[in-house]
Amino acid sequence: MNPVLCLSLCLTPNNVFCIVVEAGTPWKGNDTVERHLAAVERVGLSRGLSPQAVSILLEFSLSLRSAIGIRVLKFLVPASTVPEEAIIRGVSWLCVDKMPVNMQVLFVRWVLTVFDLIDSKDQLRAIYGFIFNFVTEENLCPYICHLLYLLTRKENVRPYRVRKLLELQTRMGCQPFLMHLLSVYKVYCPELVTISVPAKMKLHRHLTIPAVSSSIQSQSRLSGSKVFPLEQLRTFSQLLENLHRIELPAQMGSLLGSTVALHFLDCVRDSSAFLRLNFWLGHLLHEEFIFCKDGGTQDLTEATGFLNTLISTQCFLQEGFAATELFLYKFLNIWDGSLLRPEILGLLSNIPLFPFTGIKTLLFEPLMQLFFTSSLFFKVLQNDLILFAVVLKIYNEQILKCMKVGKSRFICLFIFWNMTLSGLMDSVVELVHFVGRISTIGLQLEGYHSLLLSFTLDFYMMVSDMYLKYDLPLVLMPPAGVFYPALFATDPVNLDKLCHIMYRYRTNLMSAKNQEQKMKKPIEISRKTYHEFNQYVVSMVSCLWNSRAFQPGMGLEMDEGLLSRSGVPEPWTRFSLVYHPAFLGYAVDFHENCWPERMKMDLSSIKLGKRWDWYVEFLYCQGLQGLKEFMQSSLRRQSSVGGTRATSDSQSQPPS
Repeated sequence: MNPVLCLSLCLTPNNVFCIVVEAGTPWKGNDTVERHLAAVERVGLSRGLSPQAVSILLEFSLSLRSAIGIRVLKFLVPASTVPEEAIIRGVSWLCVDKMPVNMQVLFVRWVLTVFDLIDSKDQLRAIYGFIFNFVTEENLCPYICHLLYLLTRKENVRPYRVRKLLELQTRMGCQPFLMHLLSVYKVYCPELVTISVPAKMKLHRHLTIPAVSSSIQSQSRLSGSKVFPLEQLRTFSQLLENLHRIELPAQMGSLLGSTVALHFLDCVRDSSAFLRLNFWLGHLLHEEFIFCKDGGTQDLTEATGFLNTLISTQCFLQEGFAATELFLYKFLNIWDGSLLRPEILGLLSNIPLFPFTGIKTLLFEPLMQLFFTSSLFFKVLQNDLILFAVVLKIYNEQILKCMKVGKSRFICLFIFWNMTLSGLMDSVVELVHFVGRISTIGLQLEGYHSLLLSFTLDFYMMVSDMYLKYDLPLVLMPPAGVFYPALFATDPVNLDKLCHIMYRYRTNLMSAKNQEQKMKKPIEISRKTYHEFNQYVVSMVSCLWNSRAFQPGMGLEMDEGLLSRSGVPEPWTRFSLVYHPAFLGYAVDFHENCWPERMKMDLSSIKLGKRWDWYVEFLYCQGLQGLKEFMQSSLRRQSSVGGTRATSDSQSQPPS
């Protein structure tokens, strides 16, 4: 005899069920039980059950050891939310020996189905360890792993749990559910998970964007319906005429393939539409790019096309999807840096600005690990430096978007995630300093390679124009670990870049100072910035022009004993425009042109009389535009007297 035999059902306006169970009554062949079950089933499948009804019926079904419990679970469809307390009580039934295995599996699968409707998940996460114990149950393991995947936070990842999962993998083989959970563990604690998550991905037809079609409800309407089918939308004029008559499509992913449909999505601004689209997109990206098996060499044409469509869609809407953002934060932890690189960088450019502490943890730390563990030529693969390319894309493009809202920096008060202008500036400052530290270490690791230095200077090319180009009251100087390697670079290209960057810094600082005097309002540019700029200019002029490198007061000083040990005669002159390694080839060419008959080369003769002026003009004619800009803006020259060098009284004129 089963203890549960009879149900007394009361349907109220609030859809609340009262159940009275009489023990000792048989359930098989009981017409009363069948009648009540049918009534509840009809309500559940038609309009859903209230939270209270879900709680009562879940407790009822799990307490049974009969087919009735399974039947109740199958029509236990919530109308709104599912009480977390009911789920907790349901989990407690798993420890009771009475519940059949098939009932246990069905319950966990039901929890997974309604997971997003659970009103809170704090208590579920609190019993994470209790739920984890069920991974050893062979029948439950796939579904428990799925549930744990949804509940996992960084604090849940423990060494003993990783060992248990690896032990199960050894025993059961490389099962997808175990790989999925381990990959999440690897995202949070890569040092604990030693397995390699495959970088290659499976290419399924899921990456194909579905065709635009009306919703099921629209198709079932009578021919006289006023609803305009979405698949018949061809022009923008049709969209304007029928905007109030168009319904969302059955498959939200189909909107990605139609420009007119995207116009409709942008006009409607329906939160449910974006929720559906993010759900579809998030599932697709995770399944196809993260939770995948190593399929060897695959044709990436389909994946490339899909990601490029996604990028163009986000550019069209001028905002990124939340699902794409969450996918990237996980994908970067397992990315090898080369797979679909242009597309991944393109998606990164649409990540919204938010406080630096968050973006550092989610975005720049995994990129930093990739940066430091890669070879030099990987760092500059495809003429892009991974970290700097991301910085340039995110802050270059999105600050420009921000500035379109209001040109004045005092008008644009809220940007993206309710960030104030001061919050934006704080994030930009932290970011530039962060990149400066990474640049310094990276250059040291790679022996100050000219190619890496060139891309580093490209970043500071953008930073130097932050005030004039982006209308932000910020001027941030490069660190000494970037400036001095560029000043002593052996190639003229990087040194010319540095000269141009310093010229742009001067232009920005002078403009800020003039604006401050004109408006009679202080602009928040630190006096330390002016001091750093002046010191750098003095160092450059001392080395390149005055031949006084390494001497006191010239910016970069070296001990005289150390200089004498080098064995280089007059070391303070070895980084002038004549002897600098970057310009030595030009000096030799100029000497041969001036004195073709000389058998012995004397480069010091270039510095005498008018030949010095000719040599400077000769350098300008070699395409060194940055050098010309810097010299003409930072020097005040006096005419030569009695054959002395025309630069003897030259002075730098940085802003005070």
